[in-house]
Amino acid sequence: MSPTSIEPDSISITDHSHIPQLHHLPDEIEHRDPRRAYHYIGKLLEQDLPGKKDVEQYFRHQYIRDCRPNTIKSTYGVLVPFLTFLKEEGKDGMKEVNRDDVEAFIEHEQDRGLRITTVKTSLAILKAFFRFLMERGVVGEEVFPWKMRIKLPDALPRAMEPEDVELLMSVDSNTRDRAMILLLLRTGMRIGELLSTTLRDVNLREQKILIFEAEKNRFGRVVYFSDDAKEALEAWLVIRGAMPGLLFLGYKGKPLSYPAARTVFIKYLKRAGLSHKGYTLHCLRHTYATDLLNALMPIECLERLLGHKSLEVTRRYARLSDKTREEEYFKAMAIIERRQSREHHQLDRELQTILEKTQLLSSYSEELHEHS
Repeated sequence: MSPTSIEPDSISITDHSHIPQLHHLPDEIEHRDPRRAYHYIGKLLEQDLPGKKDVEQYFRHQYIRDCRPNTIKSTYGVLVPFLTFLKEEGKDGMKEVNRDDVEAFIEHEQDRGLRITTVKTSLAILKAFFRFLMERGVVGEEVFPWKMRIKLPDALPRAMEPEDVELLMSVDSNTRDRAMILLLLRTGMRIGELLSTTLRDVNLREQKILIFEAEKNRFGRVVYFSDDAKEALEAWLVIRGAMPGLLFLGYKGKPLSYPAARTVFIKYLKRAGLSHKGYTLHCLRHTYATDLLNALMPIECLERLLGHKSLEVTRRYARLSDKTREEEYFKAMAIIERRQSREHHQLDRELQTILEKTQLLSSYSEELHEHS
């Protein structure tokens, strides 16, 4: 098959029916492999922690529910520190935990200087875990932190300035890196989605990529790419070849990892003189959304392209790039400035008239004084 005539094929479904019950898996196993759940169970059981049997059951529950490997990884990253905290507090198991312990752990996480979004995620994971324990009668409802909330600032998405995009794309880059950056910029894909894209997911003729399962919310969708992205992709495919597998490959044909992709992006930011701006790979997705809204794409259409669950999430970009609001503001401000200019001019004329009358009176007074 020619590398420029790629068509989507039938979806391959991997059989995971022979997963071992409890074994370490080598670190080389791809992080998208569901068997990673058992890798974390093995790591958990090696440690001397209170309540680890309950956490083990929760991991198995997550696996049965077909949770994403990254979800299980995040759960491990919260529950193991939580169990460590309980051990330091002298707790022997989950039955001894109370709501104060949960709140103290969250406060402990905040005191560590973690980002507020990270602490909020930790609380959400703990709530899901305690809901699981409640359903099995391990803990009572009085333990569950029902009213505990962490409010996040409603921050705007960070998009790149148009002139910065031009600078970035003008940098001399290799064929693979240019194709990767352009596809992120023109499709709005998350970096994890692009790194998971296989050759069979790409339809060059129709200029689209099939995302069978989105990285974040597991929604399938179709994204499209522009002519310049197609040209860059074709150039990369000539080098890559048409062998099956992931679209973007790294050193010696291995999968391109997120840290490697991030390093590539930072390198080109430095070459473009943009390293001080704090742009990230995810800013390319924000830039994509902002550009489309500025081009008057309906927000409902953009919601589908971005794969958002809620239109409210997409509306954040509307706040960032509402051209109608911007135009109305400057139109109204022009009226205000003209009005103030007229009023100022009128005031100047009135003051000039008063000044002239004052000068005439002064002159007349001097004449009277001379003749007296």
